[in-house]
Amino acid sequence: MDSSSKKRPDEAAVSDDSTKRDQEQQAMDEDLAEASEVFNSLFSTRRPKDGWAGISSGLKSVTKGTVAGVASLIAQPIAGAQEGGIKGFFGGLATGVASAVALPVTGVCVGAYQVGRGVANSVEAVSASKAGMQWDQEKREWIFYYLNKDKEEVEELEAALKAEKAGTTSGEDPAKMDLNEKKVKDREFYDLLGVSTNASAGNIKKAYYKEARKCHPDKCPNDPEAATKFQNLGHAYQILSNEQTRANYDKNGKPDSNSADANLANEIDPLVFFAVMFGSHLVEPYVGELWIATTADTMMKDAMEQQQAMDMENMTEEEAAALLAGKTTSEEMLLKQRKREVKCALNLREKIMPYLEVKDEDDVLNFRASIQNEAAKIANTSFGATFLVTIGFALQVEGEEFLGFQNTALGVGGHAARWKKTRKNTQNNWKLMGAGINAATTGRKAMKEVEAAQRAMEEKKAKESLEKGLDDGSNEGESAMDEEQARVAAQKLEETIPALLELAWAINIRDISRTLKHACKKLFTDAEVPMVTRIQRAEAIRLVGDEFYNIGKERGGEKYSVKDAADIKARAEVAVMTTMAKAQGQEVSEDD
Repeated sequence: MDSSSKKRPDEAAVSDDSTKRDQEQQAMDEDLAEASEVFNSLFSTRRPKDGWAGISSGLKSVTKGTVAGVASLIAQPIAGAQEGGIKGFFGGLATGVASAVALPVTGVCVGAYQVGRGVANSVEAVSASKAGMQWDQEKREWIFYYLNKDKEEVEELEAALKAEKAGTTSGEDPAKMDLNEKKVKDREFYDLLGVSTNASAGNIKKAYYKEARKCHPDKCPNDPEAATKFQNLGHAYQILSNEQTRANYDKNGKPDSNSADANLANEIDPLVFFAVMFGSHLVEPYVGELWIATTADTMMKDAMEQQQAMDMENMTEEEAAALLAGKTTSEEMLLKQRKREVKCALNLREKIMPYLEVKDEDDVLNFRASIQNEAAKIANTSFGATFLVTIGFALQVEGEEFLGFQNTALGVGGHAARWKKTRKNTQNNWKLMGAGINAATTGRKAMKEVEAAQRAMEEKKAKESLEKGLDDGSNEGESAMDEEQARVAAQKLEETIPALLELAWAINIRDISRTLKHACKKLFTDAEVPMVTRIQRAEAIRLVGDEFYNIGKERGGEKYSVKDAADIKARAEVAVMTTMAKAQGQEVSEDD
């Protein structure tokens, strides 16, 4: 008993020491990890692509070390003085001086190391580049890029993102999901389509097409109710295929007649409005959905979700905004842009396929003629000539750059094309900045004029009220004043439209150029085809760019004008009417 009782305290002490050592080791590991993270954020230590990247990385490390040293020399004495007075000041000064010496020296050492790594990696960079490989910025390694594989990855990421937002996983068994259907206010629309309340967007779409074939009026000529069934089915699909309207339907059921206007507003698609406003429907295969349209669509959806959160949880506007802040994440926006670039690359690949199959000069002439015909159609639309110049220049210069690096000595042609592109991008950035300043100035001026007009009318209204008196109870004068105020406000705001549209178009030009740059890179670096085919792709893209640019230039696309407010107003009205018609399920053709 005595021996056993003596061992137990010893064993407990050993156990305590072991636990203490584990805790100390864990704390040490955490400190090391934190220190490593700080070091990597302060100095550039990622693997450099080649010698030039190594020099760039080295210079960054030296600069960051020097700046951090100077900052420490200033901050440490101040912090020391706040904590310990005079004594703390001198202690902080000593620490600051030490840091001011150590950090720049560390930066120089890290910089020299990065330059050495870059030089050592240059041989691999040259051989990998000749083999058609691409440098992966995230993985920091050379890889073969495959366009079709990129398409599949985008689709998988998009499906996973949708499943995550819906609260399910893409691998979830539909049968199990049906056993645990979510509760909804009304399930009539789900029953019309024959799907579960947990059905994915893809399953809803498949079910709609399946049911639509059964009750289409053309296939059921003897059924007098076929048209009504088909219309109801279409309305059910329209509600359930949109995330916002589906969520509202799940919570509140079918909207009553009093909320028809609100329901219609939920179904309005900003993408349709901007496509009509800028006439981008014919160039969409080349540029995809414009960034300005996608951003407006995202902002509109976020605003709807914020309003729904306020309705569901009785939140204030600030609380709902805080809850939904970052709802559309930067990751989601990047995925949308990546999808757009892949889609544009695939469309370009399909467009130039006849060129890759040419057998003689006549085939080349036929391909060129088809591009000219397409360009002529685009030139006849709103902003068509400007679209042609923007798209044409981007395709032209991307083709020239790739061919220049492949076919000219030391890549002289490629560097010349790159300089040409850089100069154009600089000009576009200056135009964008100028358009932004002009829009802001014009908008501020218009608002001041509207406020001044409103004050003048209010003073006039008050004066007339005092003169006439209000004993008769008549408000005709007030109504006339209100109408006049609205007219003046509308007139002043209309005067700002050209400036706002000029800014929007400057944004479009920059957006289109960047999108086509990445789409062409995907097309030219696609390792699924040999280098000979990639060079042919670049030749075809350059040809398309030449024709687009020349025809657009002939139509005045280089000097676009958005000064005609009446024409802009008319175009905006057409865009609004088209958007409303599409929201109501009507098909609208270009002739309409």
